[in-house]
Amino acid sequence: MPVTLNLPSVLAAHAGGARTIQATGRTLGEAVADVAARYPALAPRLRDKDGKPYPFVNFYLNDEDVRFRGGFAAPVEDGDEVTVIPAIAGG
Repeated sequence: MPVTLNLPSVLAAHAGGARTIQATGRTLGEAVADVAARYPALAPRLRDKDGKPYPFVNFYLNDEDVRFRGGFAAPVEDGDEVTVIPAIAGG
């Protein structure tokens, strides 16, 4: 069973409308790289050109902010859920 990546509708539009994507990898970074390879239009919205997370895109691993678990180095296991929440600006 792979890791599940949950996307908000603003990002799902770049993944063919999929709000939930299955990913594989041993770390969050590997799982994001897997998704980025399969959905090239989504890739630059999840990470920078060097494969590092943007400071304005938050990732939650099983409802816990990954910034406190090692960022993209955080280990993931089959069945984990990752929620992606981009910052929304406006006034």
